[in-house]
Amino acid sequence: MGGQLPKKLYLHSYFIFFVTLIKSISGIRGTIGGKPGEGLSPLDVVKFSAAFGTWIKKRSKKEKVRIVVGRDARISGEMVNNLVLGTLQGLGIDVIDIGLSTTPTVEIAVPDEKAAGGIIITASHNPKQWNALKLLNEKGEFISEKDGSEVLAIADREDYLFADVNALGVITRNDTYFEKHIQKILALPLVDVKAIKQKNFKVAIDCVNSSGGIAVPMLLNALGVQTIFPLYCEPNGDFQHEPEPIPENLRDIAKAVVKNKADIGIVVDPDVDRLAIVCEDGEMFGEEYTLVAIADYVISQRSPAEKVDGKFTTVSNLSSTRALRDVTEDGRGVYHASAVGEVNVVTMMKEVKAIIGGEGNGGVIYPDLHYGRDALVGIALFLSHLAKFGKSVSMLRSKYPDYHLSKNKIELTKEISVDKILEGIQEKYAKQPINTVDGVKIEFGKEWVHLRRSNTEPIIRIYAESETETTAENLAKKIMLDIRELIKEQQMN
Repeated sequence: MGGQLPKKLYLHSYFIFFVTLIKSISGIRGTIGGKPGEGLSPLDVVKFSAAFGTWIKKRSKKEKVRIVVGRDARISGEMVNNLVLGTLQGLGIDVIDIGLSTTPTVEIAVPDEKAAGGIIITASHNPKQWNALKLLNEKGEFISEKDGSEVLAIADREDYLFADVNALGVITRNDTYFEKHIQKILALPLVDVKAIKQKNFKVAIDCVNSSGGIAVPMLLNALGVQTIFPLYCEPNGDFQHEPEPIPENLRDIAKAVVKNKADIGIVVDPDVDRLAIVCEDGEMFGEEYTLVAIADYVISQRSPAEKVDGKFTTVSNLSSTRALRDVTEDGRGVYHASAVGEVNVVTMMKEVKAIIGGEGNGGVIYPDLHYGRDALVGIALFLSHLAKFGKSVSMLRSKYPDYHLSKNKIELTKEISVDKILEGIQEKYAKQPINTVDGVKIEFGKEWVHLRRSNTEPIIRIYAESETETTAENLAKKIMLDIRELIKEQQMN
C-alpha cells in the first residue's frame, strides 16, 4: 500500500477507512495530520491504542498485563510513541518501551518479555508522511483477522475503561533488544560467522535513514564484516528516496556498490522486515529472489532427520515467484502456496512445518528464530550462503531460474461484480490447474496468472509470471482482455 492512496486513515492489510470500513488484520495506518478519522491524528492513535489495550486485557488471564512497544525512525515516531505509551499506561497496562527498533526485533521482544502483546509504530515501506500501529499477539505474531475485528469493534463502541490514579501502568525503557536480536541470530547453526569473516566481504548498505541504520551495521560487525560503506544510515526518518526497496528506488546504492568495488549491496526498508540485494556489478539480485537464494541455502544445509514425511517444506504466497517451488523441488522438497499476507504465510508454515518461507517482496521468515519477516536474519543467512558458494553475487543469482513478473491492474466501477468476473475467468480456463484460495490463480505449465480483488480500491490486480518479460506481459494482456469482455457482458445484462 503506497503513497497513491487518498489521504485517509486505514487499517493495515485489510481494514480501511475511507468512506467505508474494509476489514483487515494487523493494525491501523494513515497519513499524519488532518481531522480525526481522516488522517492518523493523535485522537485516532489514542482511540486504537486504547481498543487494542482493552482487547489485550480482556483476553489475558493475568491481573496485570504487559505490552512491548517499539518504533522505526519516522519523523512522527516519537509523537505517536508518546501517545501510545500514555494511553496504555492510562489503561493500567505496564509497558516495555524498547525505543528505536525494527518490526522483527519487537516480535522477538514480546515473548522474551512474557508480554501479552506488542505494538510496532511503523508504516513499513510507505513514505514519510505515513505512520501506523502494527499489532502483535503474545507470540509476537500479527493478530488474526478475527482478533482484528474484535479490536475494531471495541474502537467503534469506545468500549474502554481507564484506570484510576492508583492503578496506572508502569513504563520501563529497555534499549538492549538490538543486541539480543543479533545474539539470537549468531546462535543459529546455519549462520556461519567463521566463513563470513574469512571472506572479508566489502558491503555497501542503504538503510533509508531509519532504524536499520543502527541494526544493520551492528549485525555486520558481529558477523565479522570490517568494511562497510554506509548510505542513508542516520536514523532521522528523512527518507532520501522512496522507502520501498524496489529497483527504481535503489539507484544510489547501485552506484555506491560499483564505486566502492563492494562485494554486495544490502538494502532494508524502514522497519527492516524486507531485504533487497544488489550484485557487485550494480545490478539488482531481484526482490523475489532474496527468499529463493536463502531457501536454497537452508534446504542444502539442513539435516535429513528434520524432514517431515521424508521431505523438507517451504511456503510463499500465491503472488510470489515460481522459482521458490523450483528450488524446493530440486532439493526434493515440497512447496506450498498460501493466500497473500504474512499472517497467511505463517499459518501455512506452521501447518506444513516449513523450514523456510516468506514473501516475494524480500520478506524472509525463518522459524528457527521466529515467525515473522526478518531482514536481519536474512542478511546473516545470505552472507553465509555467499561465503560457502565462494563466487560473486551475480554468479549466485545465475544459479536460479530466471522468471519475470508482470504486475497490472484493472479499475472497475461500483456496479461491476468482481465475484462474477473471477467466476467467468475460472470457467474460461477450467481445463488449467486453478487455485482459488485467494482470488484466482491459473497455471500454464511454468507460467501463471494470479487475479486478486483489491481490499483498498475498486480494482482487480493481475500478476503474471513467465520465463521472459515479453511473455509475462502478453499473458497479463490476454487475461486483461478476457476481463474486459466479461465487464462488457455484465454491462449489457
